[in-house]
Amino acid sequence: MAKNLMIQGTMSGAGKSILTAGILRLLRQEGFRVAPFKSQNMALNSYVTQDGREIGRAQALQALAAGRIVSSDMNPILLKPTGERASQVIVNGLPIGDMDAREYFKNKRKYVPDIMAAYERLSQDTDIIVIEGAGSPVEINLRSEDIVNMGLAELVDAPVLLVGNIDPGGVFAQLLGTVNLMPKEERDRIKGLIINKFRGDVSLLTPGLTMFKEYCDIPFAGVVPYMELSLDEEDSLSEVLKERDGFGSDGKVKITVIRLPFISNYTDYSIFENIEAVEFIYTREAKAVEEADLVIIPGTKNTLSDLKWMKEKGLDSAVRAAALKGALVVGICGGFQILGRSLKETDGGNCEDKGLCLLPVDTTFENEKDLKQVEGVLSGIQGIYAALNGREYKGYEIHMGRTKAENSNTPVITEGNVLGTYIHGFFDRTEIAEGVLSLLFERKGIKRPVPKMESRMETQEKDLDKLADCLRENLDMDLIYRAIGI
Repeated sequence: MAKNLMIQGTMSGAGKSILTAGILRLLRQEGFRVAPFKSQNMALNSYVTQDGREIGRAQALQALAAGRIVSSDMNPILLKPTGERASQVIVNGLPIGDMDAREYFKNKRKYVPDIMAAYERLSQDTDIIVIEGAGSPVEINLRSEDIVNMGLAELVDAPVLLVGNIDPGGVFAQLLGTVNLMPKEERDRIKGLIINKFRGDVSLLTPGLTMFKEYCDIPFAGVVPYMELSLDEEDSLSEVLKERDGFGSDGKVKITVIRLPFISNYTDYSIFENIEAVEFIYTREAKAVEEADLVIIPGTKNTLSDLKWMKEKGLDSAVRAAALKGALVVGICGGFQILGRSLKETDGGNCEDKGLCLLPVDTTFENEKDLKQVEGVLSGIQGIYAALNGREYKGYEIHMGRTKAENSNTPVITEGNVLGTYIHGFFDRTEIAEGVLSLLFERKGIKRPVPKMESRMETQEKDLDKLADCLRENLDMDLIYRAIGI
């Protein structure tokens, strides 16, 4: 049986996902066979495994950190919000239907056997499983049915590190309040406290660490500095979304992603960030869309709802105006569907809406979900995007809709300066991203060469090693090893 360690946080945004990934990479570097586990995740940023199952994107990153093939056993339950109070429920990587919050709360203990079976399978060839909690472990009104924080820690007998985020302030109150709301048996599981995302001179914090002992006898396992990392966060509420009302730079290529309410898989475009010649923003404003050189409509968990929202905000007209003036327009997954002529929902009614009519495609939503990894070589593309022919693509598809295109059976559909595809990770291949950036440079009149881009995988591997080095320096690893029992 594998040993384990659980990372819980005082709140969402404490940094559990990234710390879990960093600890996995550190332990892997020390020679341990490690694996990530999160019993229940709520996120719209997801990933498809080799066997066609869907899990949270954060667990896919953690699998990369651990040097493991991504498996649905790492995240047996995934909740993908479809509205304010409803989510699609995915168990063992496959959707079982939509539930409102109350219905899921009543039924979630039924999935404990699935959780434990996944954990047992994962532990068979693993030395240490590093488990990530969710939100806060002291939502006292939800504790009786908990299957992801202390409820899970009890099931698998896991020691816990509790993480607080100092960045918004009040970290000592976060930690003490969380601990004091726990019954003794849960508090006894916490073997160390971590302050995360610290900026500045740590010596100024040291007196506070000493004074905290008067209120709590749980030792600190470390203070982790704030780091600029390009690693996949858990959901679209991440601070990495640089939402702005407009652009500020002249002479740069202007790229905007429309910040849909149900945006999913926003990491599809991360390769364009932090390029000196590019200004990259997320926006909800029509003016910014009309100013852009490249407009991206991202994936969404609720295509019809987000299309309606775009029309209410005037963003549909803004996208058409941008396309008319010559801007490149790209839609991925739900964004691809929105760019088409019609979208029709056949399950439970005849809800139909008109798309932006920028691509000659029509979409019908059905019950069965497409989940698959895809790869190949682009061919048959006409017009502006023809330069992409011959370039390799690799990614995955997650969608309910079936889209029919006129006279085309390729993974990419184009019409003039508009492109649509179902492939998540389409731009992760540098040759495709560089090809699109080359088009933008040419149309913008930028004479210098397109910069050599680093693939998403290369960036994340480097950042995981950088994170592991930081944790090794700033965490009390002796305390952590004692907690694990090694």
